[in-house]
Order: sequence, then structure tokens, then C-alpha cells
Amino acid sequence: MVKNIFKVLCAAGMFCLSIATSKAQPHRMLTPDDFRGMPRVNNRGVVAYTNCTINFSYQANHADGYYRVHANVSLTMNRDRSWIDMNRITSQAQLNEILKHEQGHYTIAYLEQQEVLRAIQRTRFTANYRYEAMDVFNRIDAKYKQLNIDYDEDTEHSVNKQQQHSWDVYFAKRLQFMPQETASL
Repeated sequence: MVKNIFKVLCAAGMFCLSIATSKAQPHRMLTPDDFRGMPRVNNRGVVAYTNCTINFSYQANHADGYYRVHANVSLTMNRDRSWIDMNRITSQAQLNEILKHEQGHYTIAYLEQQEVLRAIQRTRFTANYRYEAMDVFNRIDAKYKQLNIDYDEDTEHSVNKQQQHSWDVYFAKRLQFMPQETASL
């Protein structure tokens, strides 16, 4: 049995991600309480920052000529590293818009976590399972890192309301049609 642990920190614009357990937590809505960190002094005009961690560990068992990898994929919202610059928030409506945008970053991380779980479940691994498991993770990670970049560019960090709405609809559909077997792992 082999166990690997990786931590990948992600943030608004970067990406929250990790692989950890066969028990994936359900998707949840972010609240202002999820943003306990101190805003950065040089935040380049960014009003909020979301920081998540995806932890990935696995064990492999040899059976019937191939290896079965049992992965743990956990997603953590790092409250003490995530922040909203409340000095720049002028209304409850503005706070709601910021939270909605930051929710998108969390949702991207959640979608990545779920895709990693599904991919690991349906892959038949060889004796080279260490490389193969990391290849699965890295391929999916690259896809979602780009999605996160596209999200911030398209929405202009939530400034472009029309694009923000389009992404909100996209996220809602992705969550609505998520395969059931992974949503409850």
C-alpha cells in the first residue's frame, strides 16, 4: 500500500483544489464567515480572495492483474486565508455580488474534486499506478486551473455582470447534472 499526500492551495483567480477521500463533502454556499483572513495591503484592486485546499491521498491494492486505487479527495475552504476587504464594501447588495463571484471559485474547486474522484474510480491502473494516479490528477487540475482563469477574465472579477450571470447559470447546470454516484461518495 502506498499513500501520497499533496496539498495545492488555490485562491480567487488561482484555484482551490485537492484530492482526498472516498467521502466527498457536499457542495455548500459560502458566507461572509468563510472570509476571516486579513485583506492584503497590495491586493491589486481585488476586493476578495478565496483560498481552498484539495488534499489527495490514495491506497492501491493489486487484484486480478491490475491495481485498484482507493482515493480520498477532500476540499477545504481555508477561512483564515480567505478574505473580503470590507472597507471597500458599500452595501449588502455589493457584498452579495462579491460572495456570488467567490462562490464560483469554490464551485470550480468542488467540480474538480468531483471529477478527480470519478476519474480515479473508472481508471484501471497498472503497476505504474503512482505515475498514472498523478497523471489523472494533473490533467484534471490543469483543466480546472484554466477554467478558473477564464472565469476571472470573463467576469472581470465580477465587474462584468452579464458574464457573471452566464457563469452562474453554467455552475448551476454543472451542479444540477452532477453524476449522483460521486456527489455522495
